[in-house]
Amino acid sequence: MQPLKGITVVTLEHAIAAPFATRQLADLGARVIKIERPGAGDFARGYDQRARGLASHFVWTNRSKESLTLDVKHPQAQAVLERLVMDHADVVVQNLAPGAAERLGLGWGALSGKKPSLILCDISGYGSDGPYRDKKAYDLLIQSESGFVSITGTPDEPAKAGNSIADIAAGMYAYSNILAALMQRAQTGRGQHIDLSMLEALTEWMGYPLYYAMDGATPPPRTGAAHATIYPYGPFATGDGGSVMLGLQNEREWVSFCETVLKMPALATETRFAGNAARSAARAELRGIIDTVFCALTAPQVLGRLDEAQIANARVNTMQEVWEHPQLKARDRWREVETPAGRLPALLPPGSWTEGPRMDAVPALGQHTDAILAELGFDAAALRTAGAV
Repeated sequence: MQPLKGITVVTLEHAIAAPFATRQLADLGARVIKIERPGAGDFARGYDQRARGLASHFVWTNRSKESLTLDVKHPQAQAVLERLVMDHADVVVQNLAPGAAERLGLGWGALSGKKPSLILCDISGYGSDGPYRDKKAYDLLIQSESGFVSITGTPDEPAKAGNSIADIAAGMYAYSNILAALMQRAQTGRGQHIDLSMLEALTEWMGYPLYYAMDGATPPPRTGAAHATIYPYGPFATGDGGSVMLGLQNEREWVSFCETVLKMPALATETRFAGNAARSAARAELRGIIDTVFCALTAPQVLGRLDEAQIANARVNTMQEVWEHPQLKARDRWREVETPAGRLPALLPPGSWTEGPRMDAVPALGQHTDAILAELGFDAAALRTAGAV
């Protein structure tokens, strides 16, 4: 049996952080009921149409959920939401604007008194208090506030991550905190309030550069895809227009790199490259040597030499190459899920499973509204006429 089967999650969510957390709870078997705005739904549904007419973010983070449309500001809809939470929910997740959940009666003060066993997870940009509480907080803004952008990019220009890492970090910590709260509730019978901020989640991931720059020290420099303090470590062009990523970790590997990859064994004993600190300081000179060798080789030839030398390496894959990655295929990591646009491929959740994860359909907007209302004892037609759903 999937570990969260029998657990019901009610979520008022949009964008990425909360949907990513609750999708993973659904992967473990939880029933996830997603409250969406009538007519529009989660605004991530409209981000793009790249997944065969559906939004790429939405397809990724919303499989295995039930979509219930409610105008949560409508009095009759509020009655539905209250019954759903009080009678069925084990966990409530929300990442609405600051203060919105409290105005809907979904704050911890209101819920904990009525249902002490309930777990409430509030996800926000900056947390429930402090001077930044009410600031808007999109992924790029949190990448900036956490310092991530300041150490990412090239020496001339900072850059953000290519995916929504602040949302992903918050979603992962929400997911793990909810699992911990469920374990604690199994022992104590009491729920928990989880107050989780995107800023704190991504700042945790900034631990290395924070300590590196402790006490006003110089922070790690921006070095593109190269490593700030280890060399050679990063991408190198090859003569066929390709690119390989490689990384050296110690002096044994440096010797092997010179002998087997560069075919220049004498280079390993040159004083100017003796030790990582020296190589990093002389990286422009060393890069010229490496480029001269690699420009006469194809990417497969370079990768072959690196494998022979037992030097860590990787291809710099495009998205299409990741879809076709031989390792993912060999480990049978792809499945298909139903969506309103037909069946789409989906990656199995990372890890090994005694019983496979739940990978049900991505819901259409309001697809489960009538069924859930009937389950709760409400007249769907009447609520629709009233404009509540």
